[in-house]
Amino acid sequence: MSEQAPREAAVHDVIVLGAGPVGQNAADRARAAGLSVAVVERELVGGECSYWACVPSKALLRPVLVVADARRVDGARQAVTGRLDTGGVFARRNRYVSDWDDSGQARWVKSIGADLFRGHGRLDGPRRVTVTGDDGARQTLTARHAVAVATGSLPVLPDLPGIEEARPWTNRQGTDSGTVPARLVVVGGGGVGVEMATLWQGLGSQVTLLVRRRLLPRMEPFAGELVADGLREAGVDVRIGTQVTALRRPDPAGPVTLTLHDGSELEADEVLFATGRTPATHDIGLDTVGLTPGSWLDVDTTCLVQGVEGEWLYALGDVNHRALLTHQGKYQGRTAGDAIGARAAGRPLDDGAWGDHATTADQHAVAQVFFTDPEAGAVGLTAEQAAAAGHRVRTVDLDFNAAQGANLYADGYRGHARLVIDRDREVLLGVTFVGSGVSELLHSATIAVAGEVPLKRLRHAIAPFPTVSEIWLFLLAAYEREKAMS
Repeated sequence: MSEQAPREAAVHDVIVLGAGPVGQNAADRARAAGLSVAVVERELVGGECSYWACVPSKALLRPVLVVADARRVDGARQAVTGRLDTGGVFARRNRYVSDWDDSGQARWVKSIGADLFRGHGRLDGPRRVTVTGDDGARQTLTARHAVAVATGSLPVLPDLPGIEEARPWTNRQGTDSGTVPARLVVVGGGGVGVEMATLWQGLGSQVTLLVRRRLLPRMEPFAGELVADGLREAGVDVRIGTQVTALRRPDPAGPVTLTLHDGSELEADEVLFATGRTPATHDIGLDTVGLTPGSWLDVDTTCLVQGVEGEWLYALGDVNHRALLTHQGKYQGRTAGDAIGARAAGRPLDDGAWGDHATTADQHAVAQVFFTDPEAGAVGLTAEQAAAAGHRVRTVDLDFNAAQGANLYADGYRGHARLVIDRDREVLLGVTFVGSGVSELLHSATIAVAGEVPLKRLRHAIAPFPTVSEIWLFLLAAYEREKAMS
């Protein structure tokens, strides 16, 4: 269909490009500040997280982890027979993604008083956005105060011979497939890679995980090692130090063959690449405001894009490359929405170290968790990162079986915890937990790191007996012993 001339411009205080969780939070806070808001979405309202990432992956992983936990408890393991009901697991996933129907989330956007525009939004100069619908019709929107880019990121596929012929999976096929491949190769040892390996092995695939260096490279080394051990125990063929050099799939309905760096070959029914993300900014009109299409957007602590005159363009979530995590993006959306409201009202911004309009958590308290078996969660800096940043560091390490609560949680509980401590200020710089159920411990660590709680006060936060969280008591006691001996 030929492109139609744009309709008369609609004027709003704020335009948000992207109606995922990040854009929704920004829109909500801008509306709370009394601003009129237009939200533009080219796919499903709710974005990647709601339909092809966090929500479906966790809906699928939960049955796998529940069964694994049950098999670690005497009396319960005897009741666990047979394999998971994959039909039931897929049905559960479908419920949580609303069968990929976004009408409920679209209603929410409208319920806050924002206007929803469906189509591909592109910047068209300062404070202008052109929206092209599926029918080719175009409408121009104008923002009085701000445009917030929250378009997310896209999976990166390596430039390998045969990559197009192989038709590899990305996170999307890995979370929306309704069939279980007999043999699945997962390439990449980051969060997506290890979760997809955990998931599909649990659903019945024979999974091979190919990793260049180590698993979970942004976490403490022991985290990747323990997750690798857990994957191997589940039956995954984990190959570290392995690279793919080529692929071929001459029969679209047949298997895919991977050629590895040593010349060997590996055949599978599907291959999933989890090898990084790129910003979804290649076709949103960045060139019309002096920025480079396809680039990450550099922002200040209020998520205001740098290098654009007029203080009107914001970049939230994945596109600013600060922390490619949904919860961090939502946090940025809330912060930026408040900043936009303050600037629109002519109020001075409180953007200091603890200010309401500064994304301070992006610098020192980013929390992340991966739902593998065992789970791996961390917040703040690793020991290596803290030392590189110039801190005088002391680490405290303990296995979880030091805590009786962990041993009651699972027979033979295996896991490890580390505190990274600033020796000069005696506050936590980072915490890492690996073990069953540790995802629910992570927020206590996040509060301690984000709030810079002194250790002499933290020791008065008593963990109830007998819970897995007792590990805090033993970690802090170990620190006191080590300090007394030094």
